[in-house]
Amino acid sequence: MPLDRAAGVRRDVGSTLAFNFLVPSVIAVQVAAAATGDGELTEELSVVWGEDAAPLPVIEAAGPNHGRVHIIEAEAGPVTIRYSASTSASAVIAPVPERSTPSMYDDEVITGLRQSRYCPSDMMLGFAQAELGAFAGTEKTAAAVASWVFERIIYQPGSSGPTDTAIDTLLSGAGVCRDLAHLTITLCRALGVPARLVSVYAPGLMQMDFHAVVEVWRDGRWEVLDPTRLAPRSSLVRIATGRDAADTAFAATLRGDVELVWTEVFAVVDGDLPLDDHEEVVTLAYG
Repeated sequence: MPLDRAAGVRRDVGSTLAFNFLVPSVIAVQVAAAATGDGELTEELSVVWGEDAAPLPVIEAAGPNHGRVHIIEAEAGPVTIRYSASTSASAVIAPVPERSTPSMYDDEVITGLRQSRYCPSDMMLGFAQAELGAFAGTEKTAAAVASWVFERIIYQPGSSGPTDTAIDTLLSGAGVCRDLAHLTITLCRALGVPARLVSVYAPGLMQMDFHAVVEVWRDGRWEVLDPTRLAPRSSLVRIATGRDAADTAFAATLRGDVELVWTEVFAVVDGDLPLDDHEEVVTLAYG
């Protein structure tokens, strides 16, 4: 079943994060759509503090691998962050290039081969070879890994904790999107395929939340895989990209003591949601 092309289709996305700063604190948030060069992006970000909703200044910094980080400093009290965006930049169904681009020495690609906090690929070399070694060194390696994770690991909200690694997910047999992504990344790296995690807005996702998918390096490009298969890949909007969830967290406390009170996320497309057979090659837009 072919995918519906979604390039140029408008996506409306956004989120609201409510925090309680228990003491004067500084946080870094990654909720803004990544800057893109292939479509329009209009957006609005507001940060307010206190019962009177006084506006707070925000510092924007470049995040890892094309993401954007916003730094917020405030005194003790409630802080609410609201972000909304409309973008026509989108994932595309990528044609197979005439020949591969030999860029294995690119820094991002090399990083995609290294073990990381949640993806200890060095500890899963034997398991990856035993389970999926027949696909190693072929063009089907990454797709086979994503299918294996989809078939073996149950998507179950609330089944994992914030410190669980890919090994914990493998042993428990259940997890949320970031857990399935971590296991896919770990097995890909163990089989020699550069892989990384991408946080995204995902129209069609139920229940709506921030979503995590995987990018793998093949044929000179980063191709997106979703081992949960919960949302069409061509509708996704990139937020942040990194080695694993440690690089792509939507909020991190840099100083002080902060509690997250509640979150709300939305993501919709203009028109019908595109189809996805999770077989064709899809690449995510980024600047």
